[in-house]
Amino acid sequence: MPAVVVLVAALAIFALGYRYYSAYLSKRVFALDPAFTTPAHAYKDGVDFVPTNKHIVFSHHFISVAGAAPIVGPAVAVFWGWGPALAWVVLGTVFAAGVHDFGALAVSVRHKAKSIGTLASEVIGPRSRSLFLVIIFFLLTLVNAVFSVVITNLFMGTPEAVLPVLVTIPLAIAVGQWVYRRRTAALLPSIVALVIIYACIPLGQSFPITVDPLAGLLGVEPRMVWIVLIFAYAFLASRLPVWLLLQPRDYVNQQQMLVALLLILLGVAVGMNTIAAPVVHDVPEGSPNWFPLLFITVACGAISGFHSLVSSGTTSKQLDKETDARYVGYMGAVGEGSLALCSILACTAGVVIVSDQDWSALYADWETASAGATGNFVNGVAGFATNLGIPAATATVFAAVVVISFAATTMDTGVRLQRYIVQEIGEIVKVRPLARNLTLATVVATLVPLALAMIPGDFAFGTLWQLFGTTNQLTAGLALAVVAVWVTKKSRNPVAVLIPLVFLMVMTSWALITNLLKFATSDQLIDRVLLAPLDAVIFVVALWLIVEAGIALWKAWSARRPGGAPEGGTAEARAGGEDESAGTGA
Repeated sequence: MPAVVVLVAALAIFALGYRYYSAYLSKRVFALDPAFTTPAHAYKDGVDFVPTNKHIVFSHHFISVAGAAPIVGPAVAVFWGWGPALAWVVLGTVFAAGVHDFGALAVSVRHKAKSIGTLASEVIGPRSRSLFLVIIFFLLTLVNAVFSVVITNLFMGTPEAVLPVLVTIPLAIAVGQWVYRRRTAALLPSIVALVIIYACIPLGQSFPITVDPLAGLLGVEPRMVWIVLIFAYAFLASRLPVWLLLQPRDYVNQQQMLVALLLILLGVAVGMNTIAAPVVHDVPEGSPNWFPLLFITVACGAISGFHSLVSSGTTSKQLDKETDARYVGYMGAVGEGSLALCSILACTAGVVIVSDQDWSALYADWETASAGATGNFVNGVAGFATNLGIPAATATVFAAVVVISFAATTMDTGVRLQRYIVQEIGEIVKVRPLARNLTLATVVATLVPLALAMIPGDFAFGTLWQLFGTTNQLTAGLALAVVAVWVTKKSRNPVAVLIPLVFLMVMTSWALITNLLKFATSDQLIDRVLLAPLDAVIFVVALWLIVEAGIALWKAWSARRPGGAPEGGTAEARAGGEDESAGTGA
């Protein structure tokens, strides 16, 4: 199968989904009202609540959600064949991720831009807040642990990428200073910074950086040194003001994302490469079953609970008009689905161009597929780049810099969000030092994932990625439950929300039980002592939340008004109800 045919067909489905399905959601399910006063106007403070052009909000939202996960997950999942992976990415984006991201944003805007955890308390019930916080804590812990290993593996496998990545930090700070002090647009300085970063790639090839001497001096493995250094950086980055490093890195990564996507798309079109992988892979006996594990292995890129944290955390505070939620939320999901699509093509068509092995050797078994996923994507992008005349060695470093940059940005945000969650949990359990001491909360947010990342072997991708995917999809399902209850309370048809909600709850519960049985009967002590109890806690909390959401949904359905809400939202919404923002007239 020519890769360009798959590319064009998938992008066409994404376009149709945005054109028609998101319009249906906007009008009939979420009933967006252009006259509704958004929180950005109602609580405008020039810091968090800022009415912003929808294209700028989209850029912020897209870069915040599009990290390394939509690259890594599909790169692992093609182990079962490109057909199942592609089907889940395309259908999941259109009918699950779009509904989830769009819905979380719309509901947050109608509730004063509150976070999804707080919304769970208000929409479902008071107990759900604490339960949701536990799930989010586990999710962020696993995100930070896995992405630190992604960065470590790439630093060790591509030491030529270390210098360009290190240069990114002072350049991002310089961009932040320039934009903050001059009150100017970030486009030009971010492009200049990106040009400098790419100019450092040949320099990195001449002077590759490793930590082998330091590791030898300390008597530890190089991976241990890299992981500690990465979390030390994340600790410091999460304590800096967002405008100093996090936001300017978003500016630079926005340009980098566009360059990477353009290079892949052009490479596929020019090279006319054929997909080397089978549609359905005849996996070795004893391999994990793609049903249900495919649907948690590909989390980001099909649907991701992490997106609801962003939609209801920062994005909802910036919408100028409520109707912008369709473009920002649904199109953001489509953008990440496109990145996952590129990952599938890179790992099934591009990778064989520069690899000394055929595809079946790269995906010989689950362990090989998991451990080599990121490297396969990097080599796949390099393969497409050679179609454009770029040397394979230079393209490989470029691809590694892209993945590392995305993963590092996610960790910057992840550790910061983890600190917020630790403080919120500290408030609930009345542990004052955790709630009030920023340094202590950040230490906890850093050390817990650091301990998981330090576990040797293929733990991160062979095992931890499945737990991450399960928790991430569980968070998505719970966010959909909040949206479904709210839609039902407004007497609108919740079917578009309920279908992905039920599907995710079944898949995640099934995956949790499957993994629990595997961990409990494993020969590995860490599986029985650490992972089995962790899996059990997540499952119990999830089951509890599902019951709470089911009860709330039943009550909302029983109390619904016949005939549904009028077009453009209810009169209550337009006037500003108890759970709404602040009325009309921006």
